[in-house]
Amino acid sequence: MAESAYDCIVIGSGPGGYVAAIRSAQLGMTTAVVEKGDIGGRCLNVACIPAKAVLRVADILTEVREAAEFGIHVSEPSVDFGEVAERRKTVVSTLTGGVAGLMKKNGIDVIQGSGSLSAAGNVRVGSDEFEVGRGVILATGSVARPIPGTQFGGRVIGTEEAWALDELPATLAVVGAGASGAEIASAYARLGVEVQLFEGLDRVLPSEDADISKVAERGFKKQGIDVRTQTFVENVQSSEDKVTFTHGGIDGEADYLVIAAGRAPDVEGLGLDAAGVGLTETGLVEVDGTQKTSVERVYAIGDLVLGPALAHKASDEGVIAAEAIFGAPTHPLAYPDIPRATFCQPNVASFGLTEEQARAQGYDVVVGKVPYGAVGAGTVYGDRTGIIKIVGEKTYGELLGGHIVGAKSTEMIQELVNVRALEGGYPEVARMVHGHPTLSEGVMEAARAADGWLVHG
Repeated sequence: MAESAYDCIVIGSGPGGYVAAIRSAQLGMTTAVVEKGDIGGRCLNVACIPAKAVLRVADILTEVREAAEFGIHVSEPSVDFGEVAERRKTVVSTLTGGVAGLMKKNGIDVIQGSGSLSAAGNVRVGSDEFEVGRGVILATGSVARPIPGTQFGGRVIGTEEAWALDELPATLAVVGAGASGAEIASAYARLGVEVQLFEGLDRVLPSEDADISKVAERGFKKQGIDVRTQTFVENVQSSEDKVTFTHGGIDGEADYLVIAAGRAPDVEGLGLDAAGVGLTETGLVEVDGTQKTSVERVYAIGDLVLGPALAHKASDEGVIAAEAIFGAPTHPLAYPDIPRATFCQPNVASFGLTEEQARAQGYDVVVGKVPYGAVGAGTVYGDRTGIIKIVGEKTYGELLGGHIVGAKSTEMIQELVNVRALEGGYPEVARMVHGHPTLSEGVMEAARAADGWLVHG
């Protein structure tokens, strides 16, 4: 049963909120989480986790279709998407059940309902008001944002609805070729859907290094995705069985149109005005390095604040906020050093500055770049087309950024992130002994290339 007062109350139970609550409880604070939906928030229920569950199916299907290259001959596989949907639901329920168990294990009360701040800095849920002894953490995440001139409804859907489809459509139009749009397009194209992918900028994955985007686009086209860059979708009309639209003066239609072109902080109903919480010019909640807002005892994390909208970023901010509320020493996040992972095929992962960004900031830039085929594992595992690229500073050997496109890149990027966090540089990576034959040897070779002594290449 909920108490009337807590040391710390977290509004939202996504990967930022539930981690913040657990850290708060670990520090000995009485803690409650307010959640208006299902425990685990959007990430576990309708976004990150169901996305990866469907993408995993597409990955396995691709491996089966390519089995003949390894001497394994099978008939053309078929996909029972109803069973795929059931497995997706099982994955989600398993993980959300695990989070619920962690709440119970750590003595955290879960209060069902919509939470908001009172003028006194306490938390209201419906007609109940809960007194806050030390701090409130706002962790409500973000909501889908339509493109100009459109609205969600009918067969115009967001990314969350795209991953929740119970039947495979014949055709799909995806607007936005960032991480979310690329994942949707890559998954459904490999599952047999005719996919069009539209991007207003000049390349797919436009926030990634340009060399990485080129390789990713080639992979998308190989999967049969109709990629249209520098193209805007307009005149969207949803009917009972299809969506019509125009792009570049051309008429188009699809069973569904997925908008994956951005999100907005979910601040509606939080009572920020009443509590006096300050916002940035872009509508994000303004915080300092401890995640504290302009109001004493009120903190904010995740998609509500500046920085990349990533689950793992929100989790770390949740730890920072809980520790700050408790009074423990903590640390601000360095946003450029947070790893970014996109689970399309080919996988894309990165951290830090792109080559273009590093040059624009005036660094004396050195680049080390090798293909996966430069090391034995690339050939063994059947991926010679991937690329590993290191961006460094020439004079001091500083590691400014790492960019990988290819198999397992979402795992391999962590090595470079860790080296950067431990204040190492690319010369150190170049001299670290790596297991053989592994794909991670390519990371070592890229570092050697940056350091001027590439061995395999």
